[in-house]
Amino acid sequence: MEHRTVLFHKPDIRIVLLEGIHPSAVELLRADGYAQVVALPGAASGEELARLIGDAHFVGIRSRSQLSEAVLAATPGLMAIGCFCIGTNQVDLRAAARRGIPVFNAPFSNTRSVAELVLAQTILLMRGIAQKNALLHRSGWMKSATRSHEVRGKTLGIVGYGHIGTQLGLLAEHLGMRVVFHDIEAKLALGNARQLGTLDAVLRAADVLSLHVPETPRTRDLVGAPELARMKPGSHLINASRGSVVDIDALVDALDRGHLAGAAIDVFPVEPKGNDGRFDSPLVRFDNVLLTPHIGGSTLEAQASIGGEVAAKLARYGDNGSTVSAVNFPQVALPGHAGRLRILHVHRNRPGVMAGIHDRVAAAGLNVAAQYLRTDEELGYVVMDLDGSFDPDVLQDLSAVEGTIRCRLLPDVATGVAQVAEGDGSANTPRLDPRAHAE
Repeated sequence: MEHRTVLFHKPDIRIVLLEGIHPSAVELLRADGYAQVVALPGAASGEELARLIGDAHFVGIRSRSQLSEAVLAATPGLMAIGCFCIGTNQVDLRAAARRGIPVFNAPFSNTRSVAELVLAQTILLMRGIAQKNALLHRSGWMKSATRSHEVRGKTLGIVGYGHIGTQLGLLAEHLGMRVVFHDIEAKLALGNARQLGTLDAVLRAADVLSLHVPETPRTRDLVGAPELARMKPGSHLINASRGSVVDIDALVDALDRGHLAGAAIDVFPVEPKGNDGRFDSPLVRFDNVLLTPHIGGSTLEAQASIGGEVAAKLARYGDNGSTVSAVNFPQVALPGHAGRLRILHVHRNRPGVMAGIHDRVAAAGLNVAAQYLRTDEELGYVVMDLDGSFDPDVLQDLSAVEGTIRCRLLPDVATGVAQVAEGDGSANTPRLDPRAHAE
């Protein structure tokens, strides 16, 4: 194939944001000089999704749009993905990495919102508010203190002591609760919280059990019939983590038998695709179960924070190549590069690639003023700041290095031009991406 160089200015970079991402993301990107930002209100799938993002350089989604390998293959110019949420299981992370596409998310921005919801559910469950509310909606009346308790002095068990779990524990302690937790790693306990050695120990101790774990094969049906049986009679279960973590049929059985006094569930194994979908669950018949539509992090404050956080990560990657906090990619923290050209080279992690890069840089008469390199099992990501007169053919020479996935040039900020070249992971002739990135 004939080598071809196409130059773009930064305002030509196309960014598509789906699923009603908060306007804070659009504002930040446009303020940073990205003029072509398209924000769409709904999710998309399959061919429609591929059509909407087919010519995009950056894509932003929340939780419903699925970026599968097939969709990624239909977006040849895609350079980065932003998940404007905590999870990233809606993206085929390995397929993205193989194409040199880092994926960014916002793992902490909705921490406070989730913790506050769980704390509120804890109080409502302990007071039996769900049953009383349901009865009044049916014109009934039950003014009684039976099975209604203060949370003060009760034990909150937390499974998964990460950012949400730790903040929840601190809030609960302010209400006078005892806090115990279980995590697969040793964690520094905050406040007076105590880490117990096993999940069973937390199950047996908790008056309220709250789950805050990621979705992994290890956490699937983490709480099933055996675990529910080991919980205290009359205790409560809260799940605001992932729908696969709780065996719903086992929970229904525990509620039917009266072993649990109540539950609050915010996430489900199967959820409607949108607000016009129908929700079905065997839990709807229980007055003592609080059901919420996956809104643990859905506050205006959290969405604004998520919008700003993920948009800033995309902008930093677009501006200087920083991949800090990317979930599928070697992480490189980078300073600015004013006064120098910057080469970003993504490649298979195999012997000889770095030698090939250095040979070509030296042959072009360029001096490496700074170099940053990170690798994982599959990928290598090297960033070079270069001094000297740059010939555009060098970019194609670098993309010809065996194992190259993508080679990108960020110029001196004064020139306002950049290029992207792609390799195929072999020694074959590289392709120059016609949708080149620019500053």
